[in-house]
This record gives sequence, C-alpha cells and structure tokens, in this order.
Amino acid sequence: MKVVRRARVRGGDVAEAFRLELDDGRRVFAKTHRDPRPGFFDTEAADLAWLREAAPSSVPSVLAVGAGWLVLEWIDEGPPTAETDPDLGRMLAAVHRAGAAGFGRSDRRTTGSRGLPNEPVDTWAEAFGRNRLLPLARLGRDTSTLEPSTVARLESLATRLDRLPVPLEPPARLHGDLWAGNRLVGIGGRNWLVDPAAHGGHREFDLAMMDLFGGFGEACVRAYDEVFPLAAGWRERLPLHQLAPLAVHAIKFGGGYEAATVRALDATDRL
Repeated sequence: MKVVRRARVRGGDVAEAFRLELDDGRRVFAKTHRDPRPGFFDTEAADLAWLREAAPSSVPSVLAVGAGWLVLEWIDEGPPTAETDPDLGRMLAAVHRAGAAGFGRSDRRTTGSRGLPNEPVDTWAEAFGRNRLLPLARLGRDTSTLEPSTVARLESLATRLDRLPVPLEPPARLHGDLWAGNRLVGIGGRNWLVDPAAHGGHREFDLAMMDLFGGFGEACVRAYDEVFPLAAGWRERLPLHQLAPLAVHAIKFGGGYEAATVRALDATDRL
C-alpha cells in the first residue's frame, strides 16, 4: 500500500501525529518520533494490545509498528451522548477487572515521557514507592526541578506506603495515563482509549488521573462503581495517587505543579 495524502493532526508532547490516506481508500493514524528510546513504539503497541484484550471495541487496533513509527486504525471523532460517560465507567471497570500478572510489568519496560520504571513487585506499596516516588524524587533532585523539602517528603512517603489505609486489592490492568486527551469520543459517542502507559497497579490510580485534569462526568464514576464497587474513602486517597503525575508535571513544566504536589503530600499526611 502507498500513502497518497498526509495531514498533521494533534498528538502527544513527544511525537508527531498524522492522518494518512492510502491508495486503497483507507485512512490510518500514524505517529512518528525523530529520536525514540529503544522499544518506544513497541511498548505502546504492546500496551494497546493488552488493553484491547479487555476492551476490544474501545481500543484502536495496531496495524504496523517500527523503530520510529506506529500505525493505528483511524478513529472518526464525534459528539458525546448521554451514555458516553456511563459507558466509559463500565468499560474501565471491565479493563481493571481483567487484572495484571503483578504490580509493574513483567517485561520491565519503562513508560511515560520520563521513562519511569515498571519493575515487577509483589505489592502496590513496593510498586508505587520503587517505580514512581523514588525515581521521581531522584529526578527532581538531579535536575533541581523540585525543592529539597519536596524531594525529602517524597522519599519519606515511599518508606511508609504500606502503613497507609489503601485497600489491598489484586493488581488492576491500568491505562496509566488516563486524562481526557487520551480518551477519544468517536461516532455515536463511542469511547476509545489511546496513548496508554499501561502497567499493573491500584485501580484508584486511573480514577485519580481522571479526577486530576478533569473532562469526565460524575456519571462515569457512578457507572464504574455500580459494576466494580470502590472501597470506602477512595476519594480521600485521590491526592496520594495523584502525586506521581503531579511530580512529573512539576519536573517537566514547573509553574504551580510543585505547589500542587506539596498540597497532595499534605492531603496524604492526613489519611
């Protein structure tokens, strides 16, 4: 097949994205990267396939992947309907319930723009401490993008996660970067999940990401809770789960994200 037309479309912050028209009449979505780290698009392709196992009608299929590019089926976007958010809640519950082999990733591949580790471990506390809080504290210290006091608090928290009132649950199959820009609404109000940073983790993490940056209705949470009831106090634990994305944003963008990280640490101290 040959590409007969190419148009740039919105994409992530580390790759370029295009709509390609092929000589057989198909349209596809392509992402490219000028200097990807090893396995960059292979990891995303694996993530999409893993999520697609649990939600085959809500994750685009991978058509081709190479060292510096990824091709997916094209999704025509459309307006949401009254059922879009409830459908997302039910679909996300099914994805989470599909589970993972453990916390982290069995292939140990890093994810996210900062290449955070996903070493396989036995508990959520180990995973969140070793794979998220401690690496981010080191990065914040090494780049001088986090205040020493914030670094120290992240490191201290990593040592006592197992004493926090976080319900013990089997590892969920997480999207891992579920903000509104990574949920597409297609024709008929259908939900599509894209750009994952998938791993096995606590299911409250995906909900915390959704809450952090907004764009999801309360009907989504209600539908999720009806299918896969959340443990008491989950809303109070959201700042804990938001610490990693807030710290990432503080390291990448500065601004008010460090203050938000400190507020999340304060809220976590009150658990």
